[in-house]
Amino acid sequence: MHAARLWNYLYLALAESFSAEAMPELPAKIRTRLAAEAQLGLLPAALETDSSDGFTRKYLLRLADGEKIETVLMRYTGRVTACISSQVGCAMGCVFCATGQMGYTRHLTPGEIVAQAIHVARALRLSTLSAQLSTRREHAPARLRNIVLMGMGEPLHNYDAVMHAIDILRDETGLAIAAERITLSTVGVVPGILRLAQEMRPMHLAVSLHAATQAERAALVPVAKKWPLDELMAACRSYSETTGRRIFYEWTLIEGKNDSPDHARAVGELLRGLPAQVNLIPLNPTTGYDGAPTHSEAAKRFQKILADEFELPSTVRQRRGIDIAAGCGQLAVTAS
Repeated sequence: MHAARLWNYLYLALAESFSAEAMPELPAKIRTRLAAEAQLGLLPAALETDSSDGFTRKYLLRLADGEKIETVLMRYTGRVTACISSQVGCAMGCVFCATGQMGYTRHLTPGEIVAQAIHVARALRLSTLSAQLSTRREHAPARLRNIVLMGMGEPLHNYDAVMHAIDILRDETGLAIAAERITLSTVGVVPGILRLAQEMRPMHLAVSLHAATQAERAALVPVAKKWPLDELMAACRSYSETTGRRIFYEWTLIEGKNDSPDHARAVGELLRGLPAQVNLIPLNPTTGYDGAPTHSEAAKRFQKILADEFELPSTVRQRRGIDIAAGCGQLAVTAS
């Protein structure tokens, strides 16, 4: 009985303490013991930054050991999405990614992953973000409903903690984030993809592709040397066959590197026959990589080739928070 009440206080009331005011129906002896033996997963914000267009807010959150991570809230018409991190830094080393450039420090615990969603949900509950991020309040939902594991870190490198956190986020008596509203993005950790298939995990899977040949992919994504493109595609094929689910393939468009018509046709051939959708992401600038984003006309041409010649659906990612380094591939924490 007390456990159920405590769960409701944590995930429905979004309590910030074990006080009588925050948890009035728990007996005093239970609250005293909780205060002595447990900790609430509160991540204080060292910095909060709003984008100039008002659609994005980035949080720099401080962990208990002094490490920091970044979490992003993005507002779209009728929905709010939280982009959350799974590690401090990242070991995958993608050359155009700021998190990869900073290197790997440690995994996040399940509690630290969940706490990011709670942080955003609490802010929305208080309506402070809704007021600041929207000039039309009716289009700023007060409840968090969408999660993307696309922040700092490689989720499948921290598999057990990430899945534990997702189970908590999905719990129907808590935040109740539906599986179809959770997307996990991987750079291509083959054992993790195969394990997802075996366990029949129902959330969406996104695979960062970025190149359609082994040599070109290894130049952008060093982990491709460990799990080559042919092994990755075999794992993706197995995943789709086992689960019956399509995969979202992410393609960062870099001017002069991977945005030509020939590159588009190579993608089409690579994904032929697979249940797939391509997410085209114009490169976001980082200090450690001198590439440039493709022009909009090249992106449209790329998309047209996929549709006309291969009947392959695709979308061009809406750019959010680029001016505050909150876009895809821009999250990083400096030593200071």
